[in-house]
Amino acid sequence: MWYLKAQWHHDFDDEPVEMLSEIADDGFEVRKVEIFSNGHMDWADAGRGTGTTAISQMPIPTVDEIDTQFEYSAVEVDSREFETVWLRALEQTAPGTQ
Repeated sequence: MWYLKAQWHHDFDDEPVEMLSEIADDGFEVRKVEIFSNGHMDWADAGRGTGTTAISQMPIPTVDEIDTQFEYSAVEVDSREFETVWLRALEQTAPGTQ
C-alpha cells in the first residue's frame, strides 16, 4: 500500500480541494477522502461512500504523473496521516453529526 495526498487548485465551490487516497500495490484505490474548501469531508471505500465520492475504477497515476498537471500538486504521505484524516471523515459523517 501507498498513500497519496493531492491538492486540486481551482475555484469551484462544489468540488474538493484536497484528496487523500490509500492505494494498493496494483495501483487501484482502496479508500479515499475528499476535503472541500469549507472543511466538509466525503469518503469512499469499496462498498460505501458519502456525497458523490467514489473509488476510481482506473489505476491511480504516480505522484510525478499527477504533478505534471498544472492544476494539481501531489505528495506521498504515510499511513498515519491517511488514517487520521480517514477517521475524521468517518466521524464527520456519523449519524447525528451531519
